[in-house]
Amino acid sequence: MNIFLRELKVYRKGLLFWCLGMVMLVASGMAKYASFKGNSQAVVELMSQFPKSVQAIFGLTGFDLTKASGYFGVLYVYIALMVTVHAVLLGAGIVSKEERDKTSEFLFAKPISRFRVLSEKILAGLFNILVLNLVTSLSSVYFIGYFASDESFMSDVIILMVGLLMLQLIFFFIGTAVAGFCKKPKLSGTIATSVLLLTFVMTFFINISENLNWLSYFTPFKYFDAKDLMDSGFNLIYLVISAILVIVSIFITYKFYYSRDLDV
Repeated sequence: MNIFLRELKVYRKGLLFWCLGMVMLVASGMAKYASFKGNSQAVVELMSQFPKSVQAIFGLTGFDLTKASGYFGVLYVYIALMVTVHAVLLGAGIVSKEERDKTSEFLFAKPISRFRVLSEKILAGLFNILVLNLVTSLSSVYFIGYFASDESFMSDVIILMVGLLMLQLIFFFIGTAVAGFCKKPKLSGTIATSVLLLTFVMTFFINISENLNWLSYFTPFKYFDAKDLMDSGFNLIYLVISAILVIVSIFITYKFYYSRDLDV
């Protein structure tokens, strides 16, 4: 029984909808840039008068909105939120859905080990993540180029999309870890999503107050902040923390999934 292909088949429609959604998000976002491109300086001056808290909430801090790459940096915040929601729900769901749907007995009655089942599920999840990232990357390159053909932006998009992939991987494995650890499969998606939203909201408070910069180590969204990536590239400390998070999450996933009694 090929679990990998089985999972790809199960998630193919969902992946298609997510891909279409990301294309529409990028297209509509960059279309808004085109609408104020002619008056971009006036718009920037208007936005600069907003309170710092409002600028932080909308992700406007530190970007040159007269450039397509700067505007895309603002849009990146919402792109990151969408793909990480997909990743964390995918991670939690792909591990726990048999227990949730009461079909574990069908799957584990087959002559295959739990290790193989879990490994192929994770590989299928990673395939979904890579496809969504690729679609998002290609649509970003296309629409930025379409609305700002006179601007050099490729290097910024590449580094942002690599950062986006890292975020997807972190939250995917957080999702699998929660599903592996949680004894109530129906709650795993809720718990994993709550962790994601908490870390996302945390970035707003960090952006508002410099006194809260120490919290940056507790939210992956700050590890791959658009402005930091575009200005100075990847931070080695954040990369190390990201690797540790992924490794620990994988360990938790296998340890608890492999040893616990599954709900059939």
